[in-house]
Amino acid sequence: MLDMRKIRILLTGASGMVGRNILDHPAVNAYDVLKPSSTELNLLDFDSVRHYMAEQKPDMVIHAAGKVGGIQANIREPVKYLINNLDMGRNTVLAAHAAGVKRFINLGSSCMYPRDHEDAMSEDMVLTGQLEPTNEGYALAKIVTTRLCEYLLSEDNTLQYKTLIPCNIYGRYDKFDPAHSHLVPAIVHKVHQAKVLQQKSVEIWGNGTARREFMYAGDLAHAIMRAVKFFDAVPLRMNVGLGHDHSVNDYYRTVADVIGYTGDFVYDLTKPVGMKRKLLSIKQLHSWGWTASYSLKAGIEKTYTYYLKELQQ
Repeated sequence: MLDMRKIRILLTGASGMVGRNILDHPAVNAYDVLKPSSTELNLLDFDSVRHYMAEQKPDMVIHAAGKVGGIQANIREPVKYLINNLDMGRNTVLAAHAAGVKRFINLGSSCMYPRDHEDAMSEDMVLTGQLEPTNEGYALAKIVTTRLCEYLLSEDNTLQYKTLIPCNIYGRYDKFDPAHSHLVPAIVHKVHQAKVLQQKSVEIWGNGTARREFMYAGDLAHAIMRAVKFFDAVPLRMNVGLGHDHSVNDYYRTVADVIGYTGDFVYDLTKPVGMKRKLLSIKQLHSWGWTASYSLKAGIEKTYTYYLKELQQ
């Protein structure tokens, strides 16, 4: 276990959903956390990142920054999802190495895994099959950053550059605009609007049978803070997920139950649905001693409460 009193942590992406949930976690108060905004630290500019690291001298980096979005956004802007995430990843990793930072937590993505795999995906399956085309650019950037961490470790065994690979995340500070959001926040917005406008039905892309693993963002924040505290015990790569998934239909039904929407669902079979299933193996996570706390309904309830507060502002 690390001596918390001496740790200065640079958190990239502090204004994003994952970063803000980390900052909300009570354990973060035990650390000296640097949380620069994008105007204070431009992660797309290597010299800027290198100078910042050299000046601030963090003991650890948590790289949670990224350009993120749902299926529509990834299809619409594949170049930005590839280049921006690649530049942010490599600049942060290489600048940390140049500054002598020995401990690094890189956040990967379940998009790094092969498409159309029916069983739970283990950490050794990265680069073993074709990626899902609808978010390939984002996935490639995350894979390269992960491999860069591992290449550096192969050249310098004093480094501990590790990657946590979360399943899909939803929760407080999420993006709810369907043009930019992931599945769960998009459903929350659509179903809420349907209730307010008294619409008789809500459209679902595909037939609703595709399965997804979504974890409440507060749980991910808890896992990350536990990784900071017990860093030496964290594997080189480790999935962070639930170990079970739900169908798209399940997510719509749960959101409708929480919101109180009683209309019907209709299916548009012409729309893309992405991977049929994306489930992470959590064998390493269980061995490490961590399990997510929030049920789907409990997480949706907290997310909807946050959504309503945002609408009022």
